Amino acid sequence: MAKKRNGRQDAIREIVRSKDVRTQRMLVEELKAFGYDCTQATVSRDIADMGLRKLPEGVYVLAEDLHLQRMVSELVVDVVRADNLVLVKAQPGTASGIAAAIDAAELPDVLGSLAGNDTILVIAPTSEEGERLETMISKLRSVRK
Repeated sequence: MAKKRNGRQDAIREIVRSKDVRTQRMLVEELKAFGYDCTQATVSRDIADMGLRKLPEGVYVLAEDLHLQRMVSELVVDVVRADNLVLVKAQPGTASGIAAAIDAAELPDVLGSLAGNDTILVIAPTSEEGERLETMISKLRSVRK
């Protein structure tokens, strides 16, 4: 059972990082697409176990992504992807802090990052993972305090 729970929670991480999940029911439906047939009560326990938080905008975010979410929503001005490379444009002087937050979040789609004054280059292993990373950063950018 623990193996199934861990796999389901990994799927929840991926879903929450890539989509705007607003309800437990929506999360149950997304999990079905991943092959997990579970109840809303199960998802509710997973949310508590994982420490998911609901932002004022009504979107679930992972606890470990909260710091990154705050930095991205306040300081990032643009996100552009070229294949597996994601370029993050930020307010002047803030790139190294944002890069540190990206590294600290231990995102599965990130090999590493390089930061200048107002630009961060984030490297993903593949084009598909670069696309997921771009989507996730754009999602975090659109969430305002």
